[in-house]
Amino acid sequence: MEGMVKCSANYVPLTPISFLERSAIVYRDRVSVAYGDIKYTWKETHERCVRLASALAHLGISPGDVVAALAPNIPAMYELHFGVPMAGAVLCTLNVRHDSSMVSVLLKHSEAKLVFVDYQFLPIARGALEILSERKTKLPLLVLIPECGQRAAISPPGILEYESLLEKGKLDFEVRRPKDEWDPISLNYTSGTTSSPKGVIYSHRGAYLNSFAAALLNDMSSMPVYLWCVPMFHCNGWCLTWAVAAQGGTNVCQRNVTTKDIFENIARHKVTHMSGAPTVLNMIINASASEKRPLPGKVAVMTGGAPPPSHVLFKMEELGFHVTHSYGLTETYGPGTVCSWNPEWAFLTPEGQAKIKARQGVQHLGLEELDIKDPATMKSVPADAKTMGEVMFRGNTVMNGYLKNLEATKDAFNGGWFRSGDLGVKHPDGYIELKDRSKDIIISGGENISSIEVESVLFSHPAVLEAAIVGRPDDFWGETPCAFVKLKDGCNANAEELIKFCRDHLPHYMTPRTVVFQELPKTSTGKVQKYVLKEKAKTLGSISKGNATSKL
Repeated sequence: MEGMVKCSANYVPLTPISFLERSAIVYRDRVSVAYGDIKYTWKETHERCVRLASALAHLGISPGDVVAALAPNIPAMYELHFGVPMAGAVLCTLNVRHDSSMVSVLLKHSEAKLVFVDYQFLPIARGALEILSERKTKLPLLVLIPECGQRAAISPPGILEYESLLEKGKLDFEVRRPKDEWDPISLNYTSGTTSSPKGVIYSHRGAYLNSFAAALLNDMSSMPVYLWCVPMFHCNGWCLTWAVAAQGGTNVCQRNVTTKDIFENIARHKVTHMSGAPTVLNMIINASASEKRPLPGKVAVMTGGAPPPSHVLFKMEELGFHVTHSYGLTETYGPGTVCSWNPEWAFLTPEGQAKIKARQGVQHLGLEELDIKDPATMKSVPADAKTMGEVMFRGNTVMNGYLKNLEATKDAFNGGWFRSGDLGVKHPDGYIELKDRSKDIIISGGENISSIEVESVLFSHPAVLEAAIVGRPDDFWGETPCAFVKLKDGCNANAEELIKFCRDHLPHYMTPRTVVFQELPKTSTGKVQKYVLKEKAKTLGSISKGNATSKL
């Protein structure tokens, strides 16, 4: 229309940097970060982040350079989420469970110019740099992060120290805001242990929008007290690193995630919000009586990362937690959907409510569209809660692409939607429900078996702490369900009992034929590494050649 002018007065590229700048004014003297006895205000956090950005610029970090971090949920890790983008750089948070070999692969692939390393993981970082040196790869600068509130007694040769670096930064540094909101803000590697990692590129725009969406779907009003259980290195803490700043909240940091620390921090800081994968929720409901403490008030919990068994959700609600179920992937900035609650569901039984909460729901307000489609025809499946298809996303909170992997990016966006690789159904009310990863679906005698459905039944057995279902090769059926189970301390159950329990609650063809009792291998974000279990199931051979139970 005539008369429109696009200029700096009415158009500014969206960036989460603005959240911190606003909170430094509105909430300047309120606690921004708490870690043990150490506390910072929003004014102090803003100043520390500006100094960090200034110091990075002084070290030669230019816009678009990658700065890596290998650290747990500590104050410095939180500050890096603002200080690095304020220098115009791209933050690459690394999984603290990786070994030196994998860290070296990611540092090389990302071409990180500098890496911040918590003192606890210095040996891993040094090992990674040795590998890179042997391969004649240019080494990034290393900055050591000592325990918060302390200084490294002697900084090793060639290694910078975090607090000393901040002291060199200037408060009058001119923050480098993005020229284009589609510019990258962070680089997140998908979980896995192959030498061909996928680096997911996030934009300032996507991070800004998903931060708002995460706050909204959590009912996060101003000044929440957020307990950090989700690793900040995983999807930038599901974008809540930035969302808490937007609301002027308090970030309660903790180096380790244990049930004792969770309950103690909730009581000490009067926590209002937290997040965690279903494995964390499972830890909480199975905490010992000596570890559990009464909640000081309502604690809202966002869960995601893996489909939560309805039994776990039911037990969390019994303890007084209010659970919101979200679902997404690294490629969708973490949370992409929410199981939005309808008031009429309050009249259902607690078990019925938990079953509905276990659904992945609908797209959140930051995402344009969510659908279940036939991956071949790209047609939407009927909303009959039966017909399976692939979960697909479209909108501004979908990744820019995979770093240095245009072919994989094109494949992921084939058809104009992001293809998740997850299989699900759509209910008549429009809510979606995951059934499995496409690679994890078990096909037995021509029947599709959802491992998630079988796992949910096993989780409801009073003796079962954790369960995972994979396919075991079979000469006649092709595959049969194989259950890997960890029992609760002090509980006993044998394979025959668990198989009968499943048969009483599931169609016969879905019932596990094999039960293996063992610890379940997991990623750092709490997802069971099913590819490890599949390999173990393969070694068992066809069901006709093995026993009904096994201990590994």
